[in-house]
Amino acid sequence: MNISFYLATGHESKLQLLGEELSGLSTKDLTNLENQIEMSLKGVRKQKEQILMDEIRELNQKGNLIHQENIELYKKVNLIRQEYTELQKISEQGYGSAPNGGVQATHTISNGYDLHAPINLQLSQPQTQKNGTSTSVMQLG
Repeated sequence: MNISFYLATGHESKLQLLGEELSGLSTKDLTNLENQIEMSLKGVRKQKEQILMDEIRELNQKGNLIHQENIELYKKVNLIRQEYTELQKISEQGYGSAPNGGVQATHTISNGYDLHAPINLQLSQPQTQKNGTSTSVMQLG
């Protein structure tokens, strides 16, 4: 007997697949029912295993991508820290001529919110206006 026989016989066979209404079945019928259930269970387990393996593979890929992003962000944070440290050193030296001709500030710079947050500043030469005069230099602090 196969599962189609049990399904074709109606409600009683469905109950038998659930382990109910087993009275009146011969040893051979019970063995066949048990074999059918075991084969079905193997198929269910195989499908479940495949789904779990696919999910694990996908999560590993996502984990690797997140790890790579984390490395890149760590590099960016270190670069910003280095820039911030260099700007702090420049600001602590006082007014003077910067290497690119700009002005160095002697006062501490604040972003108005977090006193320890890095501030990205870049020094540059004053731009000449069309009439030949330099624009005024803004002093910080």
